[in-house]
Amino acid sequence: MHRVLGDRRAILVLVGPALLVYSLIMLVPMLWSLGYAFTTGSTVSGFRWTGLHNFTRLLSDGSVHSALWFTLTYAVAVTVGQVAAGYLLALLYVFFLKRSSALIRTLVFFPVVLPTVAVGLLFQKLFQVAPQSGPVDSLLGLVGLHSVDWFGSAGTAFWVLVLMDVWRSMGFYAVLLFAGLVDIPDEVLESARLDGASGPRLVRHIVLPLSFPVLMSSLIFSINGTLKVFDSIVALTNGGPGNGTTPLTLYMFQTSFSYGDYGYGSTVALLLTALSLLVTLVVFRVSRRDLTKG
Repeated sequence: MHRVLGDRRAILVLVGPALLVYSLIMLVPMLWSLGYAFTTGSTVSGFRWTGLHNFTRLLSDGSVHSALWFTLTYAVAVTVGQVAAGYLLALLYVFFLKRSSALIRTLVFFPVVLPTVAVGLLFQKLFQVAPQSGPVDSLLGLVGLHSVDWFGSAGTAFWVLVLMDVWRSMGFYAVLLFAGLVDIPDEVLESARLDGASGPRLVRHIVLPLSFPVLMSSLIFSINGTLKVFDSIVALTNGGPGNGTTPLTLYMFQTSFSYGDYGYGSTVALLLTALSLLVTLVVFRVSRRDLTKG
């Protein structure tokens, strides 16, 4: 293995094709988008150089501010929900269900493979008010509570979106974290139990520190995915009511393809890219600091 990794030709043969595909699919479009950010126009009307105008416009655009705030709050809420629910399920699989958890893992994982449009339609039916009340409002009526127009305000629509994406993705994070938990040596757990650690104390002082790397990987994976959310928003609310549930991705899409302003849309895309990189770096820095303290 050392001889192979020390051979430059072998490295080029092994890494070159993947690097070429990555460059063509990822790096070239990113650089192309960076060039568009300094222009205005579209493929129909042509492009005109505007310098830093798009960036100054970005700073004063109220729609970008609201889309950025929604993106951040949505990402935090869904990431916490996905990883927390996944971790609790993983603990359930390992410490309670054990060998009999295969069927439960399969059932909980099933929503992950469902099409996003199908999940969006399901939650529309669950929370709809008109033309007839959905199951959720019917249950509220049975317990004497008033009906809620879930998609009539940005606040309630936000929480339906969060619930939908947590329900849809928690099975994936449960399996991911389960793989990290099963790698904890049984000897360590047995020693901790002999020393009197059990239940929450065992999880807090033994299981959580030992599963911290895979937990941080899940957080990074989740936060990057939720910052770039698009399909579930379009499937459930399409950014409404108004622009109350419009993330940066949907605003970028509307600006570029609905309004034909590719330059400004590319600027919004660069903002989203910078935001994803910044959040990832912050999570990495926090995780390294916690590992150093540990």
